[in-house]
Amino acid sequence: MIAERSGIPASADRWGWTLGFTPPPHCANRAQGTAADFETARAAFEAAWLTFQPECTEDDFRAYRRQQAFTNWKYTMWQRGCRLPTQNESGQSTCFCGASLDDTSFAEHVYATHMTAGETAQ
Repeated sequence: MIAERSGIPASADRWGWTLGFTPPPHCANRAQGTAADFETARAAFEAAWLTFQPECTEDDFRAYRRQQAFTNWKYTMWQRGCRLPTQNESGQSTCFCGASLDDTSFAEHVYATHMTAGETAQ
């Protein structure tokens, strides 16, 4: 991620960058920095990526894609007024797509039904 920083003194670098995964399989391998302008931040990010990426496995990318799909699904549920099974005492709910869910199988429903082909590939 590269973003303009907020709440910093005018004399500080305006741009910040962070490189890593959520969930973080490479916790010790995270990288971050700041720069005065976007172009410098982008160059530093790209240099860090060249070091970071070769240490990543396909399992790292798969875990990241699954986490992103789950987060997107969760927020879509909330935006549409649906409760997650874990938010109901019964442990059951209905997905925004109409599928019945329970607290033991809803994650697999998300991965099987709501991940795009690109997210599930490999």
